[in-house]
Amino acid sequence: MSQSPAFGPRRGGSPRGAVGAGARCNESQDYLLMDSELGEDGCPQAPLPCYGYYPCFRGSDNRLAHRRQTVLREKGRRLANRGPAYMFSDRSTSLSIEEERFLDAAEYGNVPVVRKMLEECHSLNVNCVDYMGQNALQLAVANEHLEITELLLKKENLSRVGDALLLAISKGYVRIVEAILSHPAFAEGKRLATSPSQSELQQDDFYAYDEDGTRFSHDVTPIILAAHCQEYEIVHTLLRKGARIERPHDYFCKCNDCNQKQKHDSFSHSRSRINAYKGLASPAYLSLSSEDPVMTALELSNELAVLANIEKEFKMGKIMRGPFMKFVAHAASFTIFLGLLVMNAADRFEGTKLLPNETSTDNAKQLFRMKTSCFSWMEMLIISWVIGMIWAECKEIWTQGPKEYLFELWNMLDFGMLAIFAASFIARFMAFWHASKAQSIIDANDTLKDLTKVTLGDNVKYYNLARIKWDPSDPQIISEGLYAIAVVLSFSRIAYILPANESFGPLQISLGRTVKDIFKFMVIFIMVFVAFMIGMFNLYSYYIGAKQNEAFTTVEESFKTLFWAIFGLSEVKSVVINYNHKFIENIGYVLYGVYNVTMVIVLLNMLIAMINSSFQEIEDDADVEWKFARAKLWFSYFEEGRTLPVPFNLVPSPKSLFYLLLKLKKWISELFQGHKKGFQEDAEMNKVGYNKQPSVRSSEDFRFNSFNNPPRQYQKIMKRLIKRYVLQAQIDKESDEVNEGELKEIKQDISSLRYELLEEKSQNTEDLAELIRELGEKLSMEPNQEETNR
Repeated sequence: MSQSPAFGPRRGGSPRGAVGAGARCNESQDYLLMDSELGEDGCPQAPLPCYGYYPCFRGSDNRLAHRRQTVLREKGRRLANRGPAYMFSDRSTSLSIEEERFLDAAEYGNVPVVRKMLEECHSLNVNCVDYMGQNALQLAVANEHLEITELLLKKENLSRVGDALLLAISKGYVRIVEAILSHPAFAEGKRLATSPSQSELQQDDFYAYDEDGTRFSHDVTPIILAAHCQEYEIVHTLLRKGARIERPHDYFCKCNDCNQKQKHDSFSHSRSRINAYKGLASPAYLSLSSEDPVMTALELSNELAVLANIEKEFKMGKIMRGPFMKFVAHAASFTIFLGLLVMNAADRFEGTKLLPNETSTDNAKQLFRMKTSCFSWMEMLIISWVIGMIWAECKEIWTQGPKEYLFELWNMLDFGMLAIFAASFIARFMAFWHASKAQSIIDANDTLKDLTKVTLGDNVKYYNLARIKWDPSDPQIISEGLYAIAVVLSFSRIAYILPANESFGPLQISLGRTVKDIFKFMVIFIMVFVAFMIGMFNLYSYYIGAKQNEAFTTVEESFKTLFWAIFGLSEVKSVVINYNHKFIENIGYVLYGVYNVTMVIVLLNMLIAMINSSFQEIEDDADVEWKFARAKLWFSYFEEGRTLPVPFNLVPSPKSLFYLLLKLKKWISELFQGHKKGFQEDAEMNKVGYNKQPSVRSSEDFRFNSFNNPPRQYQKIMKRLIKRYVLQAQIDKESDEVNEGELKEIKQDISSLRYELLEEKSQNTEDLAELIRELGEKLSMEPNQEETNR
């Protein structure tokens, strides 16, 4: 994509040298010729037209004609019908060679070319635009070419004069501003009080940057922009023209204009008020528009103080959306959750007494299970936290997608922890539900006064038994076991936030990396463990009741014995048999001894050595690894959303309710429109005998066209985003260095001077060629005259 100097450097291109002896005599780096035969991409180009400044020659003077038919260029050529330029203009829009040359000359300050083309080329469109949507006037103003600006302002029906004025004001080009203000469009102060938004409402592109609208704020007038930029001379000039900044209406104004703006776009309305007050408070405007600037400033200060109390700027939401505050809020929420887990078990600590953690009291008709299966207030808080975390995980899966969600190991831990919590609470609820059904049977019988003095049925009696008599598969027992596992996983979740700490972060990273070595070791460990477990089980499974203990008689006992043997907690008599089967017993001794040597001496020490080696390697780079892990942790909080911590994320926010209502409204409207459209189609089919085959074909054509032509709205948004980025990059580049603007101005003056000198040189060369031709004709005519005289 070629770019103009206003938006960055152009693409380089080597100039082609002229052909012929006469051209070699005049070779110079000043002649940066445009390829007349090959374009930038090597494609053949059409010959240049002959008109005005570019006359054609025949015969032996073709070499000079070739040089005169080319134009000077700096770095490249503007092409609006090729490449990424489609982002900024339609595919059907293309520039002719004349228009490209005209825009290049206006951009680089080639005054002679612009003057000749405006005078001699009557078919030239002075409002043609480049790939960025800028016309010649905008390019000339952006590069501070005063003479070209004055030439263009003389043309009738010139568009985007207002945008050129705003651009000149923003850059501080006083002389160009004065030249533009002399345009007939600003006669008698017209349009000076008009903002770009008002111009758009009138379907006028006077203040438009391109077909998408203005590059400045829609509510900024020339006088407001000049006041913002502190351009005293420009403000003075505009004040002499009659421009004034209108004071905004009262905040509680109920006029039709204010009501319409507030209802249509409240943000733009507030922004227009702020921009107007900024202009009124500008030192340039205060000092030049008021007879008593001090008094005016004091009055304005008092008015702004009153507005500050009325229109408060709430920053709590912005603070809470900050990455650090989101991290602190979520960490504090999880810490409170862990505290609730501890406090839920604290009432069973010895010597402790907290607030009553019960939801029911003893009475003669209450079953024992009703006191143990119901949820306490502490458990209700834990359930609310768990539901909030489940909702947060569901939103994360929705935004990231299941594949991206499962890629993070911490998400797997969260998923497992929450799934176990949910299963535990469901089992607990099932136990409470069954106990409630049994209690309802007792409550329905008015004759029962004391459960200890009556005989209950089996379906009710079970729920009044002590814990030691419950079934092993009782839902409450399963719930308590799952709850214990979930509590352990909850505390292990603290490792996720440890990288934020400078002391524990590197240690946690080092320990986490050694887990890989542990998993590698577990493969060998499981192979050896399973081999000895199956072997010892096959050896002793026939001696159930014939051993001093139950070791190795079942698979479960074999697993327990070999596992605890790693830690030295299994006895040697585990292989002893009560009967005189010495062969089996000796084989048991040998296998048990080999197992202990292999597992305890060899594999465990190998694991310790591997962990030590890996830990030492990681410890050398622990600081870098920790910083990377901490940055990764911070980045997870830079994403939009998940502002409120658990369990406050369960409370519907006004924004979410508003979006929900909009979606419901859209869905209902689409539903009614679909029915209405269906009724219309049915009516048309009944009226004209609609054929189904064309319908199928038109539907296929529509899908094909929709595939080849993406939505226009998406293209517009992308075009505006990229254009906004390019414009912002231009502003940032111009503000990088203090003297960059001055250097650019000098460069443009030199460029304009060079074009004028080259034009004069070209004209002199042309005159010299004409004289040489005339002299040649005279010299060729003299011998002929002598021969005739003889």
